[in-house]
Amino acid sequence: MTAAVVKSRIQCAVDFDREGRQAAYLRAPLSRNTSGWGAVEIPIIVLKNGKGPTILFTGGVHGDEYEGPIAISKLARCLDPAQIQGRVILMPAVNMPAVLADVRLSPVDGRDINRCFPGNPRGTFSEMLAHFMDSVLLPHVDVSVDLHTAGHSMEAALSTNMHYVEDAAIRERTMAMAAAFGAPYNAVFWGVDEGATFTSSVERQGKISVGTELGGWGRVNIEGVRVGERGLTNVLKACGVMEGKPDTAQRDGSPATRHMMVKDPGNFLFARHSATYEPMNLAGEVVHAGELAGRLHFIEDIDRDPVEVRYATSGVLWMAPGPGRVQRGDCIGVVMQDYDPVAAAS
Repeated sequence: MTAAVVKSRIQCAVDFDREGRQAAYLRAPLSRNTSGWGAVEIPIIVLKNGKGPTILFTGGVHGDEYEGPIAISKLARCLDPAQIQGRVILMPAVNMPAVLADVRLSPVDGRDINRCFPGNPRGTFSEMLAHFMDSVLLPHVDVSVDLHTAGHSMEAALSTNMHYVEDAAIRERTMAMAAAFGAPYNAVFWGVDEGATFTSSVERQGKISVGTELGGWGRVNIEGVRVGERGLTNVLKACGVMEGKPDTAQRDGSPATRHMMVKDPGNFLFARHSATYEPMNLAGEVVHAGELAGRLHFIEDIDRDPVEVRYATSGVLWMAPGPGRVQRGDCIGVVMQDYDPVAAAS
């Protein structure tokens, strides 16, 4: 019997078809030394009013990314079923153990849940939770918005993001939804290790999947929270779940999101040595091929010269490095260019 047809071990107290508002907790079993029948409680809020699309808002997939949980929690407390037409599912803290521990990986099993999809009900805690999301939750969903930041590892220019999906109709609908969200940028990207992510699970089921990067460097980005809050409401309006038109005006005066892409492997910078990294640019700055991106300093070796890192492509810096100390193989920068449909399809 495959994992896809095995029932989830996670108890879900909500009835997705019930009218009105339900606020409850998923109960994910976790046997501990002090509690053989223990469980992790994960909040879930479901609002339904009549017929209409189902929108899923998730945050806290990584525990050190704060803007999503804040924005979704605020919406969950104030949204009234009478304000909507359709269904809204809100999970502000998907990876609750990691959220409480303020870390990216689950402290239960040391796994990144966003590399565990579609999951396994008989697997580790993260695999079990991923299986619930994929097999129980996603079949109800039409549009998924998964709020992320760059955590402790990097800082991102405030943006939505999406995969370049081969289905042209879904790709266009996803770009339109990202534009409706209204972040300063939308990055269409091909990724480094994407097959086991939540986004890929959503796409495999033929649904619309939009992600975000709303800050990073291990702190709460004030503007990121604002963009996230507005974006959630914008998506509900764009889907016809809530009345009104999305507000996509930007702080710099531009009227809409700027669509970008990250396709060239040269857009990614990786540390070639374990060292202390001195970056030259912040996220959102324009950079050029050949320019100095930063220096890798060997503080422990007085006479060793630093190693320069240079940009291989020109564009806008999407991801800027966060921690001063990096390990060989760490990503230390990502550059994005304006979206070109011809280049994207080639």
